[in-house]
Amino acid sequence: MTLSPLPSLLIEPVVRAALAEDLGRAGDVTAALIPEGTRMACVFAARRDGRIAGLECARLALALLDPSARFEVLVGDGADAAVGAVLARVEGDARAVLSAERTALNLLGRLSGVATLTRAYVRAVEGTGARITDTRKTTPGLRALEKYAVRCGGGINHRFGLDDAILIKDNHVAACGGVAEALRRARGVTGHLTPIEVEVDSLAQLDEALPFAPQVVMLDNFPLEDLRRAVAAAKGRVVLEASGGVSLESVRAIAETGVDVISVGALTHSAPVLDIGLDAT
Repeated sequence: MTLSPLPSLLIEPVVRAALAEDLGRAGDVTAALIPEGTRMACVFAARRDGRIAGLECARLALALLDPSARFEVLVGDGADAAVGAVLARVEGDARAVLSAERTALNLLGRLSGVATLTRAYVRAVEGTGARITDTRKTTPGLRALEKYAVRCGGGINHRFGLDDAILIKDNHVAACGGVAEALRRARGVTGHLTPIEVEVDSLAQLDEALPFAPQVVMLDNFPLEDLRRAVAAAKGRVVLEASGGVSLESVRAIAETGVDVISVGALTHSAPVLDIGLDAT
């Protein structure tokens, strides 16, 4: 897998904010127990099997408190780690290592959890041609990181914000007076580089949308048989995205209907943290 890493410029504000929250008003008062200048070596180790994401967050957490610290990655983002696998070796000022520990583990565990759950969904649809994508149901302030973790898990990204694309949802349709009118207005306000997606909740609404040739039609909570009928009706003219109530148990059957993309909010709003520890060596 080829991953484009997130630039530190995007990650650092998140890590700084997390460190500041943890250090509070007086800094790490427990660190005063350790003699100044003490050096410490540790490893980040997986305590459960999973897909890794977020090592740069861990590195930055330590580097911001000890710029001279060493951080050697052994199992990189986007790779699978078995229980007990050493992800990275670190060596630095003991006070800095221990003060950065929780911030590093919180972010690394959270993002690896997202990557691990995404990997499970991607594996569930292998061979069908369908792709797994995330949504905007992300933790406020962590969207770029969580969407990066989805990519580490083999998924793809939906839009990042309200300015990426026009996405006409059911409430937009209601406010505009119907699917056709909403799409007509969208065509009147978009530039040539702005994609249009419309959500429909019935085959009748799909029929209403297709003449306007939106780039994507989201099929919201369609039964499997209706998904198959939608694929037959669209005839490849638009990208079909299945959405709503998708689970690991149901995603394979959804993919086998022939839809192009399946969006799963659970990737970011319900992923369990991957258990990773920092162990002294």
